[in-house]
Amino acid sequence: MSDKSSVSTSTKEDPNIVVDHRKIGKKLKFFIFSDRVGRGLPLWLPRGTIFRKNLEEFLTNIQKKSGYEMIITPHIGHKKLYVISGHWNKYGEDSFQPIQTPSKKEEFLLKPMNCPHHCEIYSSQEWSYRDLPKRFAEFGTVYRYEQTGELQGLTRVRCFTQDDAHIFCTYDQLLEEFKQVINLVFYVFRRLGFLEYTVRVSLRDPKKTYLGSEKNWDKAEKIILRIVQEEKIQASINYGEAAFYGPKLDFLIKDSLGRNWQLGTIQIDFNLPERFNLSYKGKNNEKHRPVMIHRAPFGSLERLIAILIEHTKGNLPLWLAPNQVVILPISDKYIVYAKKILNLMINNDIRVFIDSRNEKINKKIRDSEDHKIPYMVILGEKEEKNEMISLRRHGLGHMGLFTIPNGIETIFKEKEFN
Repeated sequence: MSDKSSVSTSTKEDPNIVVDHRKIGKKLKFFIFSDRVGRGLPLWLPRGTIFRKNLEEFLTNIQKKSGYEMIITPHIGHKKLYVISGHWNKYGEDSFQPIQTPSKKEEFLLKPMNCPHHCEIYSSQEWSYRDLPKRFAEFGTVYRYEQTGELQGLTRVRCFTQDDAHIFCTYDQLLEEFKQVINLVFYVFRRLGFLEYTVRVSLRDPKKTYLGSEKNWDKAEKIILRIVQEEKIQASINYGEAAFYGPKLDFLIKDSLGRNWQLGTIQIDFNLPERFNLSYKGKNNEKHRPVMIHRAPFGSLERLIAILIEHTKGNLPLWLAPNQVVILPISDKYIVYAKKILNLMINNDIRVFIDSRNEKINKKIRDSEDHKIPYMVILGEKEEKNEMISLRRHGLGHMGLFTIPNGIETIFKEKEFN
């Protein structure tokens, strides 16, 4: 570049530094916590909101292709809903306490789980075996009263969003549906760069009391163990880690300190369909009970984001980055040219902005590196005169001069590849 705007600032990071998602999240302006709002209740800033929405859009697109239907349920529910499901008897004392109506004739709970709401959606109409499986999916926010001493950044909060889905299917469809969800979880982990994880079969503790009959539990546990064997999945078996209504297959990821956190989970449930009296009409025109699969590849969206931030040290892949490109004009003389590049990139669905501060270009580049923006487009006299752009990649440095179409294509290809 004619303006000699290249810098010698090192873009390499110390691989031995232990990262904390709370510090990086604050630095990159993803989220904050406020005692005035309440402990354990994250507030999502514009950049963090884009990050979240990118993850939601990613999974929504996959789910649509896999036959899921998106639904939305309220943030509260009548107490009797959770009495029917068993959640109130199991977790009521440790949950946010009921909200009474002004007349004190009704009590509502902040939603601790999405599944009872999904059961009600299923039961709102009659189904035939030809209609099944029904796959209802929701990014549903739930509320759990964690003790103050247990709160920890985004990994343990009092309100979090689950990528929750419930599949209502026939018994004959159960194995195939469960295996398809396993494939979905593995695909999601690969796309997110989680190549090291462990799998756990979570079964009941014979000494504890669970929802439902011994017959249903025996049946569900045998099915999960059979699936793990058929799919040749290396998994540990943990007694006492089952959900109170059914056994599950859990997927665990390590954080930067080596602690295991559960993300994805798949659960077999014969019990809630009984408690909510769910049914479908079989080939013999008689009513039959569906089986329910609970599944969440992300688990908690908040926990996933915390681990992603630490896993990448804030260097998010291009498709997830809130700001994918920053345009750095060397002086105000090139603002008009910068706006032209801005509009072209916006038309190519690239998330881009102009850093028009009255700062030297070296300062702008250092700040862009510090904020971990994947691409920098540097514009000066040479670039404007020749209708070109200079590209710089975070962590790698100067890439060279490109024509405008080639530069945009370079960025777009990386975005689509990831």
